[in-house]
Amino acid sequence: MEEKEKLIESAKKYVWTSLSEYADIEKEVKIFVKGEGCYLTDINGKEYLDTFASLLTTICGHHRLEIARAVQEQMEKLEFFPSYHDCYTVPVIKLAEKLAEIAPGDLSVSFFVNDGSEANESAIKMAKQYFWQKGEKNRYKIISRRNSYHGATYGALSATGLPDFVEPFHPLVPGFVKAMSTFCYHCELGLEPSSCNLACLKNMEQTILGEKPGTVAAVIVDPIPGSNTGYPVPPDGYIPGLRALCDKYGILLIFDEVQVGFGKTGKMFACENWNVVPDFLCLAKGFTGGYLPMGVVIVKEGIANEFRKPGKDFHHGFTFSGNPTIACVVLKVIEIIKKENLVQKAVETGKYLEENLRILYEYPVVGDIRGIGMLWAVELVEDRKTKKPLDSKLKVGTWIRDYCWKKGMILRNNAEILVIAPALIMTREQVDFMIDIIDEAIREAIKHFKF
Repeated sequence: MEEKEKLIESAKKYVWTSLSEYADIEKEVKIFVKGEGCYLTDINGKEYLDTFASLLTTICGHHRLEIARAVQEQMEKLEFFPSYHDCYTVPVIKLAEKLAEIAPGDLSVSFFVNDGSEANESAIKMAKQYFWQKGEKNRYKIISRRNSYHGATYGALSATGLPDFVEPFHPLVPGFVKAMSTFCYHCELGLEPSSCNLACLKNMEQTILGEKPGTVAAVIVDPIPGSNTGYPVPPDGYIPGLRALCDKYGILLIFDEVQVGFGKTGKMFACENWNVVPDFLCLAKGFTGGYLPMGVVIVKEGIANEFRKPGKDFHHGFTFSGNPTIACVVLKVIEIIKKENLVQKAVETGKYLEENLRILYEYPVVGDIRGIGMLWAVELVEDRKTKKPLDSKLKVGTWIRDYCWKKGMILRNNAEILVIAPALIMTREQVDFMIDIIDEAIREAIKHFKF
């Protein structure tokens, strides 16, 4: 017991966690020591079902020995040398070949980074430099959307459309412009998808026109926004329409699939749900199965070739970009996804998950259930008809999260949005357990808060 208490005190004193919330830390410090499949074990020996895949990363589950062996084998040969200047390593070349094989359309050239923020930051810089060196130096603006998250580095943060993330860091990078989101449940104009005539797409075009198309380098969107808004799938026609808009005005299109790519939607890449190919595809998180940090920007060859001319080089990169050991991990993750048919499994388990989640509509406090594949969210409201939100001071979503924790389940919440994004290997039995606990937690919350 003394050693555990010492670890807890050291954690609180010496470790500054990312996105830390000290109210939760003071409530309880959670220290994990073991992972197996969809489960994690804490320092007290208690096991938890992880319904958020270790922050959307461990898509193949914990403790995959074949991945550990791939890491060891590569480290025994060459643990690290960067993809830097004129230097390559064999695993990185093989990974780039594999990504060119499986990526949609003519996306075929990979620029490796360390995480999702770096991927989006790199794509933004690529788009700006692309036009700069083609003589269109007025094309420097980047259009993104409200209610989307694109990362923590300054460029990616400047593209982020969530006020809580950006307000303390003003002034942001100039030249970033926000357009309307595709969050249909909370439409900015109060419209319904069945009759809105794609007002969000029209707003995007008006934003482009308002800024003057000749000043816009790129549009960056998360084709399906992430956990902060609970995976609101865009209305039919929006994504193809956005591609057409960018083509019409000569603007590059960046898809941020950091949260939603690599099998989670029931397609290997989220953009394949609409048969749309962006100019830049940004991946991270589940890209490595959560085993080691790496991200990538996959670029169309025609764009990459503009940087393969004397004097037109892309002077941007990171010390640990293109790590050969991590490249072996990604190759093994891709192999597992294919061998175990995890993309199709995401379709099948996702349908089962959706069917069972919709039972929760029996509770009036459940306002909306939305998602795709293995990405789902349950939004709690005071009034389903008017969509009136719950009193934020009550912290109902946090109460439900904590209840699930006590019952042996890790549930992610963003205020009153309960977010579900488990590993692709989750079984139907585990789905049943998850739904039962969420059902029980909502029922107990209704009693506790006297709704």
